[in-house]
Amino acid sequence: MPVVTHLPLPLAGRGSEAAAGPPPALSVVVPAYNEEEVLPEFHRRLAAVMDGLGLPWEVVYVNDGSRDGTLAVMLSLRERDPHVSVVNLSRNFGKEIALTAGLDHARGSEAVIVIDADLQDPPELIPELVRTWREGYDVVYAQRRARAGETWLKRATAAAFYRVMERLGGRVKLPRDTGDFRLMSRRATDALLTLREQHRFMKGLFAWIGFPSKAVLYHRAPRAAGTTKWNYWKLWNLSLEGITSFTVAPLKVATYLGLLCATGALAYGTFMVVRTLLFGNPVPGYPSLITVVLFLGGVQLVTLGIIGEYLGRVFNETKGRPLYIVERHLPSRAPSAAAADEQRADLPATPRAAE
Repeated sequence: MPVVTHLPLPLAGRGSEAAAGPPPALSVVVPAYNEEEVLPEFHRRLAAVMDGLGLPWEVVYVNDGSRDGTLAVMLSLRERDPHVSVVNLSRNFGKEIALTAGLDHARGSEAVIVIDADLQDPPELIPELVRTWREGYDVVYAQRRARAGETWLKRATAAAFYRVMERLGGRVKLPRDTGDFRLMSRRATDALLTLREQHRFMKGLFAWIGFPSKAVLYHRAPRAAGTTKWNYWKLWNLSLEGITSFTVAPLKVATYLGLLCATGALAYGTFMVVRTLLFGNPVPGYPSLITVVLFLGGVQLVTLGIIGEYLGRVFNETKGRPLYIVERHLPSRAPSAAAADEQRADLPATPRAAE
């Protein structure tokens, strides 16, 4: 199997520091935008879970241009906990880009865990993800049994989107009711980081890389604090990103719709010619004419809109701009795997180990 190496990270700001020493075994990537209310409780629960795993770890907090005190909370957590790494982006780039920035800066040598900061995805599920990963799976994704705290409309539209993607995704099968919460092996993470497209739909990219995968079911909790940053307009745009990033089906639909309209227009024109030859050419017919013209005009505009969506994405890709710019990167100071092993070796043996 070919070895995938890390890509160079985007140029960081003056506040960057070079990471020293060997990397920890596990990295947890947490993108955040205006999450100052929930971050302290999230870190408390996350640290308790990660310390219980017995593996060297770090958490990479990515501040995606927050307008509240999120960055100050992250810096405070880093002062108190050497496991904390902070990546501060120069502005708001959106969650998909912020998540990519966190993955770029994650130093975990064995696996990387992705989770949101709002505590809807419980950190207490991480040990189950780790156990499943140790069974030989490269990607272990958390699949929701229930979506607490969400309206019926949100649940219905989410279910419809996943089912549409199942039909349009082609060879890429997007798991149902699955968000970003997952664990990926180092080789799966490195493979994902080779995908540098500007319009990023991370759920689709996670599925695109393949590798042995398995679901872990859980109940999604309501948001612990703060307010959601996703409204229906943003969710609609995210859905467009997902569809246009992984399938050309809309272009095919536009083609078939154009053929269908052209066939219908030809049949209607033939009917009018025959009718005129047999019964003459009556003047009335303005309403039907306007109906046909408006219908065909609407089809043309929709088709142009679909083509424009794809053309706009091609335009953005050809610019070659970096995905994001880092204003500040403060790496973690957590002990490496080798250092942790030395520390455990210096400890007195427990009665069970002595046996």
